[in-house]
Amino acid sequence: MLPTRLVSGFCRTCSQVYTVIRAASMAALLVVVSREASAQKPTARPPAPSIEREAPVGAPVPVAPQLTRADVEAWLDGYLPYALQRGDIAGAVVVVVKDGAILLEKGYGYADVAKHREVDPQRTLFRPGSISKLFTWTAAMQLVEQGKLNLDHDVNEYLDFKIPPAFGKPITLRNIMTHTPGFEEVEKNVIVSDSVGFESLEAFLKDWTPHRIFPPGQVPAYSNYATALMGYVIQRVSGERFEEYIERHIFGPLKMEHATFRQPLPNNLKADMSRGYQVASGDAKPYEVVIPAPAGSLAAAGHDMGLFMIAHLQNGRLGSAEILKPETAKLMHGTALTILPRVNRMLLGFYETNRNGRRAIAHGGDSYWFHSDLHLFIDDGVGIFISMNSPGKEGAAGPIRSTLFEQFADRYLPGETEDGRVDPKTAAEHAKLIAGHYDNSRRAQSSFLSILGLIGDAKVTTNDDSTISLAGLDGLNGQPKKWREVSPFIWREVDGKNWLAAKVEGGKVAMLSGDEISPFMMFLPSPWWRSSVWLLPLLEVSLAALLLTLLLWPTTALVRRHYRTAFPLEGVQASAYRWIRLAVAATLLTLLGWFGLFSVLNSRNPAVTDRLDPWVWLLHLASLVVFVGAAAIALWHCRVVWAGRRRWPARLWSVVLAISLVTVLGVALIYKFIAFSAHF
Repeated sequence: MLPTRLVSGFCRTCSQVYTVIRAASMAALLVVVSREASAQKPTARPPAPSIEREAPVGAPVPVAPQLTRADVEAWLDGYLPYALQRGDIAGAVVVVVKDGAILLEKGYGYADVAKHREVDPQRTLFRPGSISKLFTWTAAMQLVEQGKLNLDHDVNEYLDFKIPPAFGKPITLRNIMTHTPGFEEVEKNVIVSDSVGFESLEAFLKDWTPHRIFPPGQVPAYSNYATALMGYVIQRVSGERFEEYIERHIFGPLKMEHATFRQPLPNNLKADMSRGYQVASGDAKPYEVVIPAPAGSLAAAGHDMGLFMIAHLQNGRLGSAEILKPETAKLMHGTALTILPRVNRMLLGFYETNRNGRRAIAHGGDSYWFHSDLHLFIDDGVGIFISMNSPGKEGAAGPIRSTLFEQFADRYLPGETEDGRVDPKTAAEHAKLIAGHYDNSRRAQSSFLSILGLIGDAKVTTNDDSTISLAGLDGLNGQPKKWREVSPFIWREVDGKNWLAAKVEGGKVAMLSGDEISPFMMFLPSPWWRSSVWLLPLLEVSLAALLLTLLLWPTTALVRRHYRTAFPLEGVQASAYRWIRLAVAATLLTLLGWFGLFSVLNSRNPAVTDRLDPWVWLLHLASLVVFVGAAAIALWHCRVVWAGRRRWPARLWSVVLAISLVTVLGVALIYKFIAFSAHF
């Protein structure tokens, strides 16, 4: 995902050292957050622009195999075992439901590799991650239908603390359920190890309120904090602890006996819990504790998830049990927030994953070790759930689950593929307009994690055939997909079925997104002053210049010693020479400290807690002293060199060092390396 840029024009030794340090730092900056993420008709979409179509429209509908237990089991057996082995994933569970019953539930691989304990779909607990949110949203809708909550009221009405005002609008419960409250991303104290003491949901929420970076209701930006806020509202309004409320009002009625939000696990469920792994060939990992529990702390067996799917497919009912009234379930499943045309949208908690002209609602979930998806074909009475206990080699779990859904839908629920075209001139013009660098709406903005916006921004490029590619939306081959425009500012995946769309206002792109993430994340044009187009190359060259200076300092000293040559400078010139090199060394040492912190954050070790606060404060203080001091020294050094009748290489290099250290200071200020907060 990160652009690879080579820095040339330097000695081989410096280039190698720089490459090693830069590679390590770039890798460390990829803090994994969870991507994810992630029966009345939906609210009508705005009329689509007219498109020129071929006749007949779309491809003919193929004859689908019957969705029977025998067929789907044979199909899964031909896909999953090989995929898991190739991906080095320990185990998985798959559940398929149809017409109000579990059609198939099956485990693959191991829940505990060392003990050779196989996955049991009825007993083995997996961590569905953010699929937990569906239970939180369901609980919220129960209270809505009871008149205890109003989706359009200010959330502050239900809290015992206040969300600070911003943008002149309050946050509503509807904003929270559609991921549009406008909060920035939160990383600290979200997932910790069970060996680490952790704070309560209430303490997590009150400790720090993330900054609101978008007006409510306008820009989808996935938020675990907001979901946790909803869980706290449920707790306060119902008078029951969140975990107990879910047990009494959802698990109990549905007879979900192998499911819990409690942390640590109740004793009666510990023996059935699957271990988590980075890869199956590696060691088992500690149990993950999700502090904002309503956003992702669920542990459940596949069978229990099947019962939950059936209840939603039947508009809130499972047998004689009712967890939602039919009208409430239909409201939840069918109320969509349209931000962009054609692409998938957020509903009330669920989000769309429509395919083949069929309506599908879904949610995905990711912790460090578990990766899951749940999809409901709400008009067809069909659902599928998968959970894996390892991300696997090179993140194999992601492609495995997305391919499973797409091929399942194409095999058993086919339909016509809508198509169209725009004229070549318009396609080329629009491709040129859309090309550029974009920020992800799900981002940190007030903390040092905002540097991810510089290192990992999204880039839209144009191809020779007037198609476009968006880095980050990649195919199974790991390469960015190609998108062909089929209607003004609506693109369809070449040789695929996903969509991408943009909103253009006043001849400029306001935002864009694609089906895989459009319900809860948007890409917005990067402002010029922090665009990676110029700032990232400038930073890279600056770091290279600083590294070269640091390497040549002892090298030139050794050369002088070897040839018994006296140091050529004296007085203020000698002082300036030494001070600038000390400033360079201090700058690189401070940056190395930041890289070390990012390495911890990216280590997939759930240790991103308050325990890091002393190091964060130390780095903020060091950055203030060192970066400001180094920039001042660099400007003074430049003045001294130019006033001292030095030769032109020395003068030129003094300017390079001044620019380099001022650049580091500027980046530190823009991306909050200099700040007065340990929240992130």
